[in-house]
Amino acid sequence: MRKLLVLALVGLAAQLVDGALGMAYGLTSSTLLLFAGVAPAAASASVHLAEIGTTLAAGVSHWRFGNVDWKVVGRIALPGAIGAFAGATFLSSISTEAAAPWMAAILFTLGAYLLVRFSRPLRANRAAGRLRSRFLAPLGLAAGFVDATGGGGWGPVATPALLVSGRMEPRKVIGSVDTSEFVVAGAASIGFLIGLGSEGFLLPTVAALLVGGLIAAPIAAWLVRIVPAQLLGAVIGGVIVLTNARTLLSAGGVGGSVPVVVYALLGAAWLVAVGLAVRALRRTRRARATVDAALASASPAGTVPPGEPAGPGAPAELAAPGESAEPVEAARPGQGPESGAAAEAAESRKLAAAVEG
Repeated sequence: MRKLLVLALVGLAAQLVDGALGMAYGLTSSTLLLFAGVAPAAASASVHLAEIGTTLAAGVSHWRFGNVDWKVVGRIALPGAIGAFAGATFLSSISTEAAAPWMAAILFTLGAYLLVRFSRPLRANRAAGRLRSRFLAPLGLAAGFVDATGGGGWGPVATPALLVSGRMEPRKVIGSVDTSEFVVAGAASIGFLIGLGSEGFLLPTVAALLVGGLIAAPIAAWLVRIVPAQLLGAVIGGVIVLTNARTLLSAGGVGGSVPVVVYALLGAAWLVAVGLAVRALRRTRRARATVDAALASASPAGTVPPGEPAGPGAPAELAAPGESAEPVEAARPGQGPESGAAAEAAESRKLAAAVEG
């Protein structure tokens, strides 16, 4: 009973992280299951079966909060399902001895990626536009395969790629990736069912992860607007790196004092990354406050409410991590450009560059 309670708490924490970052439910859950001694294929299968329920709840919650772009979901979900089914079939066909280091290496790499990404200032989108299928289809295929073979990876592969494209605001990237993962998790589960049979799923583990995830899903969809993703991503990345380093060192037969040295170096790198994340978070918030204050003083009295974005000219890249950042648009459909808006936007970008420089 105690073990199931712990797993439920793991599922709750993993879903909170996933809902806030658009990634890391599978990474967190699979890492802890491997650490507990669960076979790689069984761990990935159980996590993906639980994800069918948690991603459905997350998708509904994100939809209710207006965080989903359904065109993007439609174009990335099907290729993702194909990649996930192929990955599940591949992982089911190899031995536990061969799968353990493979899966740990994927998780370690993705964890290191989280450390690097979130130790630097987060950049939001600069321009609105349409994401084409020729970009989304290969992305979904690769992300789905990595997700199934690594026990996680849909979010860490898909979310950064969509953010870097600069075509969507961050909250819609997270909401769309989480929603499309429902289809990916279903396809991976079917692949594991065919490859492993029903005995490949640890049903008590699935139930515990599912309960925790369902409780956290609506909370996470709300937290995505306010949580400091900069800090959270760096912290979770370090946990994943340190945990999977143990599996890789064991698989490589490394003994003696070497593991201690490796853990010390990884721990030091983790602390540095967290420190850089805190510094980047503070710098971004100060820059945003400076730009908002400058634009407010240049606007007619009362036109910029306190605490609100300073207007269409305020650069999206200065939004605090975890908050939505609206793209800079010339004019919205059905509306004419406001007088001086273009000049105000140009002046804002110059001021932002000066602050960051």
